Amino acid sequence: MCTTTRVGREAVHQPEAATFRLLNDYQRGFPLVSEPFATIGAECGLSEPTVLAALQDWLGCGVVSRVGAVFAPRRVGASALAALAAPASRLESIAARVSAVPEVNHNYQREHSLNLWFVITAASGERLRQIVAGIERDTGCRVVVLPLEEEFHIDLGFDLGGAVRGAANVATGDLPALGETACALPGIERRLMVALQSGLPLLPRPFDALGRSVGLSEAMVIELIASWLENGLIKRFGIVVRHHELGFCANAMCVWDVPDDQVSELGRGLAAEPAVTLCYRRSRVLPDWPYNLFCMIHGKSRQAVLEVREAIAARHHMNHWPGAVLFSTRRFKQQGARYLADGDA
Repeated sequence: MCTTTRVGREAVHQPEAATFRLLNDYQRGFPLVSEPFATIGAECGLSEPTVLAALQDWLGCGVVSRVGAVFAPRRVGASALAALAAPASRLESIAARVSAVPEVNHNYQREHSLNLWFVITAASGERLRQIVAGIERDTGCRVVVLPLEEEFHIDLGFDLGGAVRGAANVATGDLPALGETACALPGIERRLMVALQSGLPLLPRPFDALGRSVGLSEAMVIELIASWLENGLIKRFGIVVRHHELGFCANAMCVWDVPDDQVSELGRGLAAEPAVTLCYRRSRVLPDWPYNLFCMIHGKSRQAVLEVREAIAARHHMNHWPGAVLFSTRRFKQQGARYLADGDA
């Protein structure tokens, strides 16, 4: 069910019409019931085996990363965007060292003197600092750490009908300092979170299988996931797709240095833009990094992304603020966040 074409150097996979709704509509709102794939199949006019086979196929193609939870950053554990300046001759070896860290879930080369960018999610601020220190020790490169201070829109979903957007999130207010957060979930919930980080098993009764692996009943697994969605620990639950494989081959991190008393208002404005897939405020780290307002724009070509960025900046009167556009040029790693290792449960 996975049709492959090519856009430039990227392999692009297009779902067949019969399974388009499955891939498009269940990136959120996944049914929390005993037999969810049967429910989805009934809603899409597909059999349960067809739904499971399609998802297995998309996992194999790389279109789907997993089916499961997108956890809210900094609600459990600690997370930060980080960057370093890798010498060109050592870029691949340094990227491999960074990618080898289980708590690193995204690792990209970007067009900037800070050319390697990665996201670290860890059980605590202390563990995050240990990871950074280890990378600096082994690579000889200083790591610039940019903690999340305020989120405006973090729900990366892709509408295959044309838009690149999930439901907008409003600003949540200032987040706690990096050292103040830790994973304080009860032990049984920690075990479930560890099991869920890799995604649901693609079985007719996935919540039952997940529960048996951690010593919980199917009903309790469903109840806990529903409560995590309600209280915001999980931002969305459903099919997690990979944008490159779906044809969104160009993406840029667009940043501005905005006065602190204006960043929240501007961030909320950017978050309402359909083309903006992520938007947040992060700490400046001077002199290496003077920017505090970030957004991601994905598109099917570099020119398309630049045109969208310029239009957005003009609408929000942002061109008089210093800014930069960092296109991603290589993806070294992309996976779901892993706040807890197996031994942490």
